[in-house]
Amino acid sequence: MKLRLSLITTAVLFFAGGQMVEAQRTKKDTTTTEKQIDEVVIVAYGSQKKETLVGSNTEIKAKQFADRPISNIGQAIDGASPGVKVSTGTGQPGSAPSIQVRGIGSYGISTSPLYVVDGVIYTGSLSAINPNDIASFNILKDAASTSLYGSAAANGVVLITTKSGRKGTDVLNFNMSTGYVGRSIPEYDRVDVYQYYPLIWEAIRNGRFTTNPGAGLAAANNYASIVLISGNSTFGSGVLKTNVFNVPDQQLVIDGVLNPNAQLKYTDLDWQGPLMKTGFRQNYELNYSGGTNKTTYFSSVSYTNETGYLIKSDFERFTARLKVDSQIKSWLKLGTSISGVSSNGNNSIDGADNNTAYINPYNWTRTMGPIYSPYAHDPNTFATLYDAAGNIVYDAGGARGADAAAGRNIIQETLLNKDISKNYYIISRSYAEFKVDPYLTLSTNVGYDIRNNRRSRYVNKLIGDAAPAGAAEKTTFTEQTLTWNQLLNYKRKFDVHNFEFLLGHENYKYIYEYFNAYKQGQTVDDNDELINFVTPTTVTSQTDNYKKESVFSRLNYDYKSKYLLSGSIRWDASSRFAKDVRWNSFWSVGAGWRIKGEDFLKDSRLISDLKLRGSYGEVGNDGTNSYYMYKSTYSLGYNNAQEPGILFGFLADPSITWESNKQTDVGLDFGFLNNRITGSVDYYNRITDDLIFPVPVPVSSGVPGNSISKNVGTMYNRGFEFALSADVVKNENFTWSINANASTLKNQVTELSQGITEIINGTKKVSVGHSVYDYWLRQWYGVDPADGSPLFLVADAYAGTTASDIRTVNGTQVTTNFNKAKYDYSGSAIPDLFGSFGTSISYKQWSLSTMFTYQLGGMTYDSNYQSLMSSYSQGGALSTDILNRWTTPGQITDVPALNSSTYTSSNAASSRWLVKSDFITFRQATLAYSFSPESISQYGLTSFRLLLSGENIWSKTARKGLEPAQTFNGTTSNRYTPARIVTIGFSLSF
Repeated sequence: MKLRLSLITTAVLFFAGGQMVEAQRTKKDTTTTEKQIDEVVIVAYGSQKKETLVGSNTEIKAKQFADRPISNIGQAIDGASPGVKVSTGTGQPGSAPSIQVRGIGSYGISTSPLYVVDGVIYTGSLSAINPNDIASFNILKDAASTSLYGSAAANGVVLITTKSGRKGTDVLNFNMSTGYVGRSIPEYDRVDVYQYYPLIWEAIRNGRFTTNPGAGLAAANNYASIVLISGNSTFGSGVLKTNVFNVPDQQLVIDGVLNPNAQLKYTDLDWQGPLMKTGFRQNYELNYSGGTNKTTYFSSVSYTNETGYLIKSDFERFTARLKVDSQIKSWLKLGTSISGVSSNGNNSIDGADNNTAYINPYNWTRTMGPIYSPYAHDPNTFATLYDAAGNIVYDAGGARGADAAAGRNIIQETLLNKDISKNYYIISRSYAEFKVDPYLTLSTNVGYDIRNNRRSRYVNKLIGDAAPAGAAEKTTFTEQTLTWNQLLNYKRKFDVHNFEFLLGHENYKYIYEYFNAYKQGQTVDDNDELINFVTPTTVTSQTDNYKKESVFSRLNYDYKSKYLLSGSIRWDASSRFAKDVRWNSFWSVGAGWRIKGEDFLKDSRLISDLKLRGSYGEVGNDGTNSYYMYKSTYSLGYNNAQEPGILFGFLADPSITWESNKQTDVGLDFGFLNNRITGSVDYYNRITDDLIFPVPVPVSSGVPGNSISKNVGTMYNRGFEFALSADVVKNENFTWSINANASTLKNQVTELSQGITEIINGTKKVSVGHSVYDYWLRQWYGVDPADGSPLFLVADAYAGTTASDIRTVNGTQVTTNFNKAKYDYSGSAIPDLFGSFGTSISYKQWSLSTMFTYQLGGMTYDSNYQSLMSSYSQGGALSTDILNRWTTPGQITDVPALNSSTYTSSNAASSRWLVKSDFITFRQATLAYSFSPESISQYGLTSFRLLLSGENIWSKTARKGLEPAQTFNGTTSNRYTPARIVTIGFSLSF
């Protein structure tokens, strides 16, 4: 029977022993006859009919991300599935986002999912995998789906399946795109140079009047005018030290008003412009695939080059890949794939690790006061200065206030310093599959990956941390992983009873080799090799080894594909733990009822799919920050001249072992109107036992960090997940589909033991009955309308006292002293609801797809904004919100008076700096035009498409400049904010 396939969905895949089989399904349109072909999806160590799954398994196919200008597959995970929360990557080209599946898997160790590429665990960088070499990826979320990965599966699993060739006609594809890279998150609004001086004058005046009220207001005004810039011998040094106007320092601000005769001496006061430009992205890909009846092949090469919007940040990658599968005999199939990757680039400063460092360009371009120029000027003519070679001369910051990085220049340092990384990867897979009989298959898989990273840093000798000597650093590390598994798969059907049994064994080995050398004292210019430096300050090396051995098994059963049962177990041994606690078992059981298969629904035209499923199981987490958790360790290299020295580094608990996740999942999958409407609803309850916490020990014990890591806690993550998609309109010329997903999450610590009652870390306090992301902060009350003082709720220890810094306002006892403020829980970083929605429209040869991500609820502690709201800035930038400060008795405002004597209380960490985390982001869009086959066949083409695509197009947050998706725990840092990328391109096939 001749069948016209109007809509082909690549479902993926069989990878048991490396074999991948692609299946297809057809959907009925207005003119065709429907014929259903079983849809197959990737599961752990194999594949399975989708209708018999009892676990939570979300599949994302290549066509859903193929046209997007992304550098790694992690970016495609954002918004792809309910229950998956993404902390966006930085603007650094090639950076990857952080991902959490179904909540917070741990407190002190890894919460990242496990990645598996073509059936083998992958620990390398996602940026080493060309997204267009990927056929699909599957996100496994519950124990029934993940338990075969045992101790590595507590935080979910992402299965990545790469493309293979197909039997039949050879296909040659070429894709290219090019476009611009810009900033997606706008900067906070800040006051300008004309507003700035009077504001600082006001803070000085108010502070002086507060501490010396007897002298009168006029005296305080005079004092402020004198010390605003340069000061004098009576009042001491000035505050801001720089006057960019053409009037005398002491006449710049009189009685709080900028001198009306003041004119700027120069206007080059912008620090962001010289560092933040428009970047450029280009991508080229060529792949060739095909096959005979016995052998299929796929090969590809690609080149990606992206320069960031911050100068000296870029990413360049070359990839080449070959994959061959061959049916050597009727009973023997062999296959291999190998990828070679070379990437390099200029690294921007890690803003999270260097939040307030002088070398952080995002910090100092944001917080530099608007009165300072990055350039030097002639003191008489005010003209910009140039050296003898015609290069602009940078201002070294000798005349800046205390908050303005005196003695530094972030623009000059960024231009002079170097930080370059080069990465080389080999990613290889091989398998052999033996068909013993029609029911029994034996297979073996080997995966070997190696990554070599070389990082070269140069710190200039003119200005900054290494001046006047200069310094160079070389760092190299090599990571090797070797995985070898052996699988036995028995699959049998007895009438209406279907059985599948898997038995496997796996060895995993990871080797990390590290070398670092740092030298100072540059000899000649323009040479940053170590031999050009005199004094070695650090030379060190390190090698780590990590091994796992596993035995696992799975049994699936179904009756008429209607009643479904599944069970799996895995025994893991990890070298991170002592021998007597090294082995542990991880398991799951699951069941499903495919209600659509019942007689009372079989012929229903309304309900096309309905399945109830549930599972329970236990998986583990050994992702600690040490490979030797059960061993006390010592640090070497603490030598005194020629005398060797070692230092106690880490006190171990020999009985420490895995964290375990006990997971319950109940789900309902549904489809209506011939699957024109499909969706799912899930509820999960994930309990983490044996949480690893740092248990305090007495300071007198001499233990580093005054703590020892132990298994002492329990917490849960639970929530609902919803997914819905619908083909609203579907005919020959026009289709319109919509999709949405939503998730909830509740996290709570339920047990702490061994004497621990609480753990305070920054803005959070961990205690029983609260989330690990609940804020613990001073309780901000507001601003006293009477005098503009900052007010906090008073701590119980000071309640009822009569100190001068404690008062009653509107019947509430408060304090102006932040040291007497009450601490309490102040909301959570966890949102009430998060997810995505999108639409796809096609009309004849045009198509448009869009996706939005969103979050409702939760709070962000905006320390970036906090740094712009000082009540006494000494050269630092100020938010325009400071213009709402208290100035007049009786005034109602939420911004305290500017005051140099009380600003430490105003600026103290408190619930004042919490802001709603609600956001909506126009995450991506792609517009495409496909030429008709008739119009291009004369040129030998089978497909030709034009593309316009964008990433991070627009976002709406509670405050301009805020980036709520920066971290999972709700904190902010001065980091390289994500880039907006817009590209045009084309793809063609022969």
